[in-house]
Amino acid sequence: MGLRIYDTLQRRKVDFTPTTPGHVGIYVCGPTVYSDPHLGHARGPIVYDVLRRYLLHQGYRVRFVSNITDVGHLTDDADQGEDKIERRAKLERLEPMEVAEKYTWSYFDAITALNVLRPSIAPRASGHIPEQIELTERLLKLGFAYERKGSVYFRVRAFPEYGKLSGKRLEELRAGARVEVREEKEDPLDFALWKAAEPGHIMRWKSPWGEGYPGWHIECTAMSLKYLGEGFDIHAGGIDLQFPHHECEIAQAEAAGYRFARHWMHHNHVLLEGEKMAKSTGNLVLLHDLLKAHEPMALRFYLLQTHYRSPMDFTWEGLEAAKRGYARLLQAYREVRTRLNAAHPGTTPELERALDALEKDFLEAIEDDLSTPEALAAFFTFLPELNKLLPEAKRDSLRRTAQVFHTLGEGILGLFPERVLEEKVSGPLLEGLVALLLELREEARRAKDYAKSDLIRERLKSLGIIVEDTKEGPKWRIGLA
Repeated sequence: MGLRIYDTLQRRKVDFTPTTPGHVGIYVCGPTVYSDPHLGHARGPIVYDVLRRYLLHQGYRVRFVSNITDVGHLTDDADQGEDKIERRAKLERLEPMEVAEKYTWSYFDAITALNVLRPSIAPRASGHIPEQIELTERLLKLGFAYERKGSVYFRVRAFPEYGKLSGKRLEELRAGARVEVREEKEDPLDFALWKAAEPGHIMRWKSPWGEGYPGWHIECTAMSLKYLGEGFDIHAGGIDLQFPHHECEIAQAEAAGYRFARHWMHHNHVLLEGEKMAKSTGNLVLLHDLLKAHEPMALRFYLLQTHYRSPMDFTWEGLEAAKRGYARLLQAYREVRTRLNAAHPGTTPELERALDALEKDFLEAIEDDLSTPEALAAFFTFLPELNKLLPEAKRDSLRRTAQVFHTLGEGILGLFPERVLEEKVSGPLLEGLVALLLELREEARRAKDYAKSDLIRERLKSLGIIVEDTKEGPKWRIGLA
């Protein structure tokens, strides 16, 4: 079928064909690095990581650019307030670039733990001031911008297509605009390309208009064009960036005479108790806290259970259920690998047919606008058939099964890095100690000392060993945190 994505600009699913055969250019708006990332910051990187992995699986070369905003993003997300990083620097009594460095690595540590591939390029706004000044000068020359008191503003009314991404009309925006705007603006809707640095403002650079710093929107336009060129394939980010950030990016680029992104993708919010997760409100769960307490791959699995364009409501019960579901997949994969070498040569026709169906259903799901819930459902449809056939499965079919888990489950979904496939502890000593404890538990059960029996089971569970009572007696396996 080929990949189809929902293009926000066209408001429909479209067939994806790259501008340059064999090559794909993707730009994803990255974090503003002024504090530790929360769970909401994990969704975008995971979604677009799946997109990237799928394209790599299809044989494309992918240049994946995701920026670091380390200057220019003000506290009201527009042209008022303090720079978020400078404000944090004052609170922590650090240099602004110390703050940016600290939280940049905090972000990368978290997404690396979630098995997200690093960007091909992770440009920083502060490292591309000349490019932003050059683009601002071009807009001034063409009449789309004006300078007032050392600041430069984009003249929104000069670009009639402003609003085409979000569907907002200029008339409606002007009617709802705030009256109290900066005196130097011609129109409340105009936005800053360059801001004059006020006395005491730490982050400042020299420019043709005096010392100042870039506006928030100009950085992504300048950096995406620099590293991906005109008419690059996909620009992506959170739905909250659709307006005004992405709308302003388009206006700046096209007013300057450049062809900008061909397709736009937006992922929805992660909610906590029905409200958007956000640093500004304190309604959040820090990502590092989650990663310390829970298996990162189970968390990735949880985020992939909801389609990226739908809001996701995080609950602790949902996370626990996701951990159980992920454990089922992981245990099946481990079991296949364990049985592989000892299996008899040959193929198992029933298993081959089940694998054909899995591959077909999985790829159809991914190619339908990254429907990761349906892709995961294909695996769970496959599991009962696998479990039924596993005891007598032949070596060639088991080898193919392991390869499918690796190619689809890890290669595209990113759920099975090698570290989770290896048992955390192993060997005769472990097996002997667990067997001894299970014998003691059985003695307690026969003596009807259920409190002691349950205590042994719970202590083993706390150590990562799951005990399951079956008709053949108790069985155990290494579980997830």
